[in-house]
Amino acid sequence: MTRIISGRAGGRRLKVPPGETTRPTSDRVREALFSALDAAGALEGARVLDLYAGSGALGLEAASRGAVRVVLVEAARPAARTARANVEAVGLPGVRVVPDRVERFVASAAAAVEGGWDLVLVDPPYAVAPEEVDALLADLVPLLAPGATVVVERSSRTAAPRWPEGFTDMRERRYGETSVWTARC
Repeated sequence: MTRIISGRAGGRRLKVPPGETTRPTSDRVREALFSALDAAGALEGARVLDLYAGSGALGLEAASRGAVRVVLVEAARPAARTARANVEAVGLPGVRVVPDRVERFVASAAAAVEGGWDLVLVDPPYAVAPEEVDALLADLVPLLAPGATVVVERSSRTAAPRWPEGFTDMRERRYGETSVWTARC
């Protein structure tokens, strides 16, 4: 079972996409990640971009904890349908699903938001090559607000992301098979 951990929608259950094409972030990892983001003041009033959104659990957690605008980007149709169903079921304002490839969305004019994104959550399938993640991080730079936080979740067996110039405060947390890297620009 996947659920919203805390905030206005805390405890609400979320559907998980059918099949094995997505890998939902565990409640344990989401709880630790969002507790740290909350403590850093990165959520209240934030504009959040959730890339490779899957069920939308990360973005919905951000919305539950005070983010005012959340865009969930997911290319897999079954996962995008599940994310849309979760958004409707949870009923938090300011959340929308974009059924598109992450790379295409980030390169489009639709990815720009006034003031830039305050928080970007990058949780690609483990099969996505590290070089693709590094290229995506570079492509995100012009879309970010000053002081934005970027979080990358990957397999613990994967090398750390190569942060573009200007990113600082890189931090890694390991949770068994999952590693989470956080940086600010």
